[in-house]
Amino acid sequence: MSFADGLAQAARAIEGHLRRVLAEHPALPVVEAMGYAAGGGKRLRGYLVLEGARLHGVAAEQALWPATAIEAIHAYSLVHDDLPCMDDDDLRRGLPTVHRKWDEATAVLAGDALQSLGFELVARDECHPDAGVRADLCLSLARASGARGMVLGQALDMAAEQAEAPLTLDQITALQAGKTGALIGWAAEAGARMARAEVAPMTGYAQRLGLAFQIADDILDVEGDAAQMGKAVGKDAGRGKATFVSLLGLDGAKRRAETLVTEACDCLSVYGAEARNLQEAARFAISRRT
Repeated sequence: MSFADGLAQAARAIEGHLRRVLAEHPALPVVEAMGYAAGGGKRLRGYLVLEGARLHGVAAEQALWPATAIEAIHAYSLVHDDLPCMDDDDLRRGLPTVHRKWDEATAVLAGDALQSLGFELVARDECHPDAGVRADLCLSLARASGARGMVLGQALDMAAEQAEAPLTLDQITALQAGKTGALIGWAAEAGARMARAEVAPMTGYAQRLGLAFQIADDILDVEGDAAQMGKAVGKDAGRGKATFVSLLGLDGAKRRAETLVTEACDCLSVYGAEARNLQEAARFAISRRT
């Protein structure tokens, strides 16, 4: 199966699983908002979970639980990121953001509920028969999504907007390792964790992939088409925000992303040809247009 077909198949499986899980909840506006917020998207993080699990011999029906969990956590972060108190965005994936379609209170609650749902999904018995493995998934997801990971990165990003001097390249790299890289890292490692296998090759791969993914985002903010991306572009430059593009230049940023992808693929050499799909995922991260 090609990478594109595998990604589409993973997206369908994750969305179907998410619908089934949300159907267990009462029919309330906040639950409708949860489904709306978590709908669509590339599902790259979920794909990394599923493909990493396949690489380590974990059954797809088990891996679907953490794959859906990481997409729920990612969706929560986008809902909160779009709020007026943060990025104040009106569009996400070509549709009104949750606080525009409903209201700010519903958006906050939907994000909160999606975050809780992510942890529920990896804690459920169906995820793994070993409670120790489920606990490890919960603990590592908490660290990746909280004030050691994604939330820390977002906080540093917001603080940078008020700083007197723009961030240096090292500071941006550290910031994005949390904001973007932490959840990608967890997604890539989840399959190895479920198999109780060595996570180091996947960690090395994910660290480089996460950074390349963010550099691609910075490039798209300059070169991307708003209609194709389904959200505003050019916002970083409008805010005078330091990015990989502003510090490295457009060509320099592209070269850095390509180098990171090569290094990410090299980290998977221990898996041989079985890692081809994950290598294609890394190349996709910097060739995408949305």
